[in-house]
Amino acid sequence: MEMRKLLLLLLLSLPFGAFATRILVPMDNDQRNHLKAYGITYWILKNNGEVDWLLNYRGGSFMCLYSDQIEKECKIRGVTYELISEGQVSEILLEIAKPDVNMELVKLLKAPKIAVYSPKTKQPWDDAVTLVLTYAEIPYEVVFDDEVLNGKLPLYDWLHLHHEDFTGQYGKFYQSFGSSAWYQAEVRENEMMAALHGFRKVSELKLAVAKKIRDFVLGGGFMFAMCSATDTWDIALAADGLDICETPYDGDPADWTADRKLDFSKGFAFKDYKLYLDPFIYEHSYIDAMQGSRPVTEQNDVFSLFEFSAKWDMVPTMLNQNHTSTVKGFWGQTTAFRKQFIKSEVTVLAENKQLSEARYIHGSAGKGTWTFYGGHDPEDYQHQVGEPPTDLNLHPNSPGYRLILNNVLFPSAQKKKQKT
Repeated sequence: MEMRKLLLLLLLSLPFGAFATRILVPMDNDQRNHLKAYGITYWILKNNGEVDWLLNYRGGSFMCLYSDQIEKECKIRGVTYELISEGQVSEILLEIAKPDVNMELVKLLKAPKIAVYSPKTKQPWDDAVTLVLTYAEIPYEVVFDDEVLNGKLPLYDWLHLHHEDFTGQYGKFYQSFGSSAWYQAEVRENEMMAALHGFRKVSELKLAVAKKIRDFVLGGGFMFAMCSATDTWDIALAADGLDICETPYDGDPADWTADRKLDFSKGFAFKDYKLYLDPFIYEHSYIDAMQGSRPVTEQNDVFSLFEFSAKWDMVPTMLNQNHTSTVKGFWGQTTAFRKQFIKSEVTVLAENKQLSEARYIHGSAGKGTWTFYGGHDPEDYQHQVGEPPTDLNLHPNSPGYRLILNNVLFPSAQKKKQKT
């Protein structure tokens, strides 16, 4: 009897972690730091662990086998976690497996190797993706025209396109910033790069880069783009062989009949749009919904995430995991996509229905996939050139930034319905 009492006291003195078999990282409103939770997940994968992504369960929670190291890392990074027993795991899996419940489990098996297409002179805070990757402690490598044209993209699983202008018009900043030192330095840098690779014009260089990125996707890569890298990449492909750059950008006049010659089949996302060829108009085409009247203010500019069937439409479900279905809008060189110019086969993930504009779209091409996200910085409504970087310590639960990180983990996912 004394031995049994002693054993019971010994068991009661042990920490709960001694009995727990799993760690659950909730992604609902109980989570203190949603963004760093993605970093924890990536860290586990990087260290040869596996993670269950519980789609639509408590905001898209993560679950993994218990270890002291993982628990310690959660504490260090300030990520909310729960220690759960095998019995609790079984209850969760039974709930997810119910046919009338819109939930699913996918297995994350490896950490994707990430590349960011960006000029080497850019600072990490110039782009929302590099900003959140750094904050979440997810490693990435910077590639630019040299690496792309030299065939380095197949070394990576996931590619983000920095807010680059793939039409060779430098963001159409000429009227506002043509005399600025930073703008002139960018022009010189691009012209030198074009000459180095044997191109007469920057537009020809950027088209060649756009084609290499297209081939990366067709071959099975995952491509994510924000802001002006979305529509300008698609436009560059559709305008292959046409001169759509006016004299301030390439030294000779544009072909003002180019609208009638665009080949929309060469792009991934858009169709039937017209171009703004005027070099003094800060816009590339009719795709971006920011041209003309847009009757919203910062206070009521929001967009809604679509709810998809987790069991039948896993890909869009993964991309839309969040703790809210409504996300604050934010501006960019390309803010939103007019829905009439989106190809029918493209999946609209989020929209402002009132304005008939899409904010977040996705599609597949060949063996790969692509996602376009309008706007520049999810926590800086009207980002201006030269503004200080966003401090993500002030926005650890940002739903807009969560959408970016969903895409980062997406290449790791594999469906797994049976108990793990």
